[in-house]
Amino acid sequence: MVNSPIKIVVPTGSLGAGALEEEVRYGIAQGARAIATDAGSTDSGAAYLALGISKNNRGSVKRDLAILMKAGAEAGIPVIVGTSGQAGGDKNVDWTRDIAIEVAQELGLSPRIALLYSEQRKATLKAKNADGKITPLAPLGALDDATIDACDHIVAAMGPEPYMEALKAGADLILGGRTTDTAVIAAFALLHGAPEGPSWHAGKVSECGAQCTAHRDRGSGVLISIDSDGFTVEPLTLSNSCDVESVSAHMLYENSDPFRLTEPGGVLDVTDAVYTPLDDRIVRVTGSVWEPKPYTMKLEGASGGRYQTIMLIGIQDPEVLGRVDEFHDRLLAALYARTRSTIGDAAGDFHISLRLYGWNAVSGDRPPEGTPPPREIGVLFVATADSQEMASQIAKACNPYFFHFPVAMDKELPSYGFAFSPADIDRGPVFEFRLNHVVHVDDPMELVRTEWVDLRKVEAA
Repeated sequence: MVNSPIKIVVPTGSLGAGALEEEVRYGIAQGARAIATDAGSTDSGAAYLALGISKNNRGSVKRDLAILMKAGAEAGIPVIVGTSGQAGGDKNVDWTRDIAIEVAQELGLSPRIALLYSEQRKATLKAKNADGKITPLAPLGALDDATIDACDHIVAAMGPEPYMEALKAGADLILGGRTTDTAVIAAFALLHGAPEGPSWHAGKVSECGAQCTAHRDRGSGVLISIDSDGFTVEPLTLSNSCDVESVSAHMLYENSDPFRLTEPGGVLDVTDAVYTPLDDRIVRVTGSVWEPKPYTMKLEGASGGRYQTIMLIGIQDPEVLGRVDEFHDRLLAALYARTRSTIGDAAGDFHISLRLYGWNAVSGDRPPEGTPPPREIGVLFVATADSQEMASQIAKACNPYFFHFPVAMDKELPSYGFAFSPADIDRGPVFEFRLNHVVHVDDPMELVRTEWVDLRKVEAA
């Protein structure tokens, strides 16, 4: 039972995306008791986990941390950050920790910082797998040790419990490893007795900050207020507003089911949720239900593999644009033939692709018969090989064909334009996710390590 609404500032959809100081001040003035934000995602691919780096630049993360840490210290409320450093691996958490310490020193702050690590040892996961504790998510099958070994880094997505424990232990700032976006925000409310359905649903709606508002370009964050019967959500900028559609629609964000969301330890069910506008800015939600389930943590593992070299070419030739599919097939066959004739067996198990931007580069499907010719296309050539040197050699071998290769040999030769000089660009290794599995645990803290940086003790010393 909640005696008074638990208010939480969600300043931005991701740390480093641009928290606004005036918005945070507004939320605190309304009675916010915590600041919580996500800091990462798998959206931008596997490289950030495999390499342990952030997509956001250091300066933008430092700027946001400075705003949040200062506001939290002045108000005496905790700052909670999940999936630190984009991917939430140990390196990502440590990178964020170093920035936070730097901010604290520059602002004269002395927070007690909890570091929650969720990167996994391969031996631990192999043992779990042998015990039948790891199960696949579609479309993958059973996990084997070779796949675990192939990963450079593996993380398990935490639920709210590690954050709740850190808050109980007196953390002023929590920097968490890989965590579900929703859990980072729900943790504070759950710790203080808010019901699970509204807590989880409020976390889901607010996970991306102002993305759940009607005017996403008018602000960065939102204020959620959770009570015994439901929750409200309002923008942190007065000129912005929430409406029933903007709030209810967020259940579809990165979720295939608009009514059910699977999280560690249960499923959020909003089938019977009721969305009511309280005024022209604030929406209230009731009827959210939490269904407890066996506790699982999603595993994400990533690694680098083969190497790529790319070239980008622009084409406006009307003959080509009138027969794009034919041109693609003829050119691709010619590129394979040229690579085999000039490099031979040394090329190994290589691959060449042509991605036609302005035609079908996104879908990969052939457009329906009768589709009008495009005005121009951009041809992205991608050579993939076992080494960067070989990928580069293949690109150089294929380069001459992109000057004048015709769609028909009985016509005058066309001319195409390279976007860059040198034309070939070494892209480096191809990074990929290798796991789509969950690990079953008896204790939500079982696969989490908590470390502390207590700057109060440093100051006292």
